[in-house]
Amino acid sequence: MARSESAGYDYDVVIGGAGLAGSAAAILLARRGARVALLERRADPEAYKALCTHSITANAYPVLDELGLVPALEKAGAVRNTARWYTRWGWIEPRPAPMGPELPYAYNVRRSTLDPLIRSRAAQTPGVDLLPGHQVTGLVGEAGRTVGVRASTPQGEREIRARLVVGADGKDSAVAKFAGSPTRSHENERFGYLAHFRGLPLHGGIGQAWFLEPDMAYAFPNDDGVTVMAVLPEKKRLPAFREDLEGSFLSFVRALPEAPPIDSAERITKITGTVNYPLHTRRPTAPGLALIGDAALTSDPLWGVGCGWALQSAQWLTEAVALAATGRGDLDRSLAAYAREHRRRLRGHQYLAADYARARPFNPIERLMFSAAARDASLARHMHLFASRLIGPRQFLNPAALARASVVNIRHGRGAARRGR
Repeated sequence: MARSESAGYDYDVVIGGAGLAGSAAAILLARRGARVALLERRADPEAYKALCTHSITANAYPVLDELGLVPALEKAGAVRNTARWYTRWGWIEPRPAPMGPELPYAYNVRRSTLDPLIRSRAAQTPGVDLLPGHQVTGLVGEAGRTVGVRASTPQGEREIRARLVVGADGKDSAVAKFAGSPTRSHENERFGYLAHFRGLPLHGGIGQAWFLEPDMAYAFPNDDGVTVMAVLPEKKRLPAFREDLEGSFLSFVRALPEAPPIDSAERITKITGTVNYPLHTRRPTAPGLALIGDAALTSDPLWGVGCGWALQSAQWLTEAVALAATGRGDLDRSLAAYAREHRRRLRGHQYLAADYARARPFNPIERLMFSAAARDASLARHMHLFASRLIGPRQFLNPAALARASVVNIRHGRGAARRGR
């Protein structure tokens, strides 16, 4: 710790929140030589986030690989997350191209499995001090920048100073609140409920999602033979839905096209959810401070992108600031580089998510792409890349893809006309 102490700091980096983003950042930064204090408000080492899609999109597979978690996830029974999507034009069912590579994947895995796993890896990483029962209660400022945190602990109040403070404490981030981080919010016109079931078979044994315009639903197989079933109706249905939560949930699932046989399955958790889940986009940096995961950007849960972006933002931050956080570079310039990368990679995705969160039917471009993807194998694979966040909106809606979708739909229309004669 000599380098940090000599500069008047207890650590190089203090991270508030030892969930997915915070633990990943702690591991990656410590491997690059940083001394990291990883604060977690909950004292229970098995604590986990319950309200989640429990799915890591394929864009985050390289981060899982860098963290060394892939073998452990496979051993824990995490399910490679292939999926199919229902639309009014039929099912979009991405499959590998003939003689081509398998489709990119990451994993469906319950947070009760994932969170303790990655947190314990962080605690075992040289250079990381995991501090359970430490809740951030304020920031320490000096000369216009953040230089540490104040925290309540089992032993009382404590001040921890560091070159860099990282907020990884979720969508209602206390770190962001104390920093006064500028926030842009978008209302979500859907509510959501989910439950875990055992013995719920799914078509093809893979994930299913239903685009019902404007309602949504999904079912994802997870570790230990558990399936996460979620429904996301538009808010105008909420009063009637809450009158009989269990009955409404089951009725919604039963009415789905090719509905999973939910009545023969065993529900092993309560039906839980949220009736108000706005999308937040915050400025991800300030002098001496960075936000990652949901603290920086909270998107619509129906897309299941939160876990993947938590891991990626931890990696982007590490790549940008690791040297500067250990006193070997310009920290402000490094934070500016992280902010640019975060904005470049996620701004377009968040714009589309916020627009669709208005609980509207598909717009003309979406109708074009979704209908064609239900009819064409190559466009189904293209859709898979976008849903996995391996390509951005511009790549997804590139001129060649739009042209192919138009041709597919024209041919389909002509074929339907001939069949109708």
